Amino acid sequence: MLLIRIYILAGLMVHKLVWEVFKRQRGGSPRSRSADPAGLRIIRLVKIGVLLGIAVQTLIPPVLPINNMPAAGVALGLLLYTGGLLLAIAARVELGRNWSDIEAGTVQPSHVVVSTGVYRFMRHPIYTGDLALLLGLELALGSWLALLVLLLAPIVLRRALDEERKLSILIKGYDRYCEQTNRFLPSPARFFSRSSR
Repeated sequence: MLLIRIYILAGLMVHKLVWEVFKRQRGGSPRSRSADPAGLRIIRLVKIGVLLGIAVQTLIPPVLPINNMPAAGVALGLLLYTGGLLLAIAARVELGRNWSDIEAGTVQPSHVVVSTGVYRFMRHPIYTGDLALLLGLELALGSWLALLVLLLAPIVLRRALDEERKLSILIKGYDRYCEQTNRFLPSPARFFSRSSR
């Protein structure tokens, strides 16, 4: 179990490192965090708290343990965690300078539709990856907190719908892209379509 915990913690650190490196490469003028609205600061604090809580969870005895968690459940958790981690990181790298903080949700004039890489198959691979990562983490740690991840799904859906409305208005071609891809899960037809290769 110690190796699983180390693996999970290392993956979380890589995830955070990728986000921080790309955030700093994004360019543009640095903003003062003190100029952010109070709601935005609260969201950032909640995000930091959740991240720290998850990191601490990997270092302490099981939280709300699932008694007699079968090895298959732990293996499924590790598979979901690894797949979610890789998907989220690949999507973040693919977005490059087209990414915006989830809190701010701003669309820059330089942003364009990204429909390559994992975005060829789904519109929100970072959300999908992060949800799979969290669900897998909790299953791998054998925690009933896995059920809380299911409560996040409606929040993520609402956020994705808000983003799509904004992107449809501000980015040319985004409506057409939406017609060709699924929101959270890969479009099977896109895997076999010649135009997607």
